[in-house]
Amino acid sequence: MLLIPTIIERVATRKDNTISISLACNELSPNDVGTIMSMHNKYCYTALKPENFTKMELDMIKDLKVSDEIGKTPSQRLRGVMYRGFEKNNEGFSSFESYYTNKMETIITHLKSKLD
Repeated sequence: MLLIPTIIERVATRKDNTISISLACNELSPNDVGTIMSMHNKYCYTALKPENFTKMELDMIKDLKVSDEIGKTPSQRLRGVMYRGFEKNNEGFSSFESYYTNKMETIITHLKSKLD
């Protein structure tokens, strides 16, 4: 676990409703830089708080585990793939929400038909 004081410099929204957060910190030791670099493009927990963490909070954070395989939920992944499909061919839909609703209804209808 790496605990460093940072400043939130930028928060930006993305098309898929996720956000991007840019943090800045003071100069770090080579070991800390190495730790951060080893986490590049990996899922990890980030705890943000304007004051120091209590011992109990730090203990809770130490117990958290992240699997590289977790990332987005299957439904988030499906929505992301559908968004890319909409970008390539909107099939006449004026908004992603209408495209998404229509495609989901098609999938639901198909799966329901398999239940009979």
